[in-house]
Amino acid sequence: MNSTHITVAIIDDHDMFRAGVRASLESFVHVIAEAADVDSAVETLHAQPPQVVLLDVHMPGGSGGGGAEVLRRCASLTSTTKFLALSVSDAAEDVVSVIRAGARGYVTKNISGPELSDAIRRVNSGDAVFSPRLAGFVLDAFGTQSADVAAEDDELDRLSAREQEVMRLIARGYTYREVASELFISVKTVETHVSAVLRKLQLSSRHELTRWAAARRLL
Repeated sequence: MNSTHITVAIIDDHDMFRAGVRASLESFVHVIAEAADVDSAVETLHAQPPQVVLLDVHMPGGSGGGGAEVLRRCASLTSTTKFLALSVSDAAEDVVSVIRAGARGYVTKNISGPELSDAIRRVNSGDAVFSPRLAGFVLDAFGTQSADVAAEDDELDRLSAREQEVMRLIARGYTYREVASELFISVKTVETHVSAVLRKLQLSSRHELTRWAAARRLL
C-alpha cells in the first residue's frame, strides 16, 4: 500500500458489495474500516476516522435514519473526514437528505472503479462531487435566487459563452474528460477554461464553484 493513498471506510450493509468496492479500489486507496449498519458505522468511524467515508444511504440500525443518521452522529468528524454517498438510489429525497446532513457528494453504484477513485480524490481535496444528473436535485433544494436574477448577474457576464458552458458542466459534477467529450474540445482546453473561470469568479475550488452556481440556479 502506497503511504500517500487516501484512507477510506466503506459503510454498506451488503457484504459482497463492500468486498467488490474494496477490490476495485485497492490500487488507488487504503480501505481501513468497514461497517454494515448505523450503530457499528458510528462506532467504527469515531474509533478510526478515515479521510473519506463511502456511505450508503439506506442501511439498518440506529433510529432508522440510514446514511443521514450516520452523518448527524458523526458531525464532529466532518472537519477532517469527508463523506461521499454511494448508493443504488437516485431519488431526489435521498440525495438531498444526505447533502443536508453533511455529505460532500453523491454518486450511484453503477460508477466504475477508476471513476470512484477519482471521486474520492476530489472529495478529499474539497470538491463537491455528484453523478451528473443528480446535481439538479441539490440545486433545486439549495438554490435561492431566480433565473432572471442570475441572467443579469455581473459575475456571470465576466465569463465567455464557452466558459459558461464549461462552468455549468463542472459544477454539475462532470469530470474534465466528460466535459471535453460533451463539448468536443480537448481536456487541456477544459483545464484552461476552468482555471479562467475560477480566476474570474475569485473562487478556489470546484466545491466553491458548485455552491456559486447553485446559489444562482445556473444549472
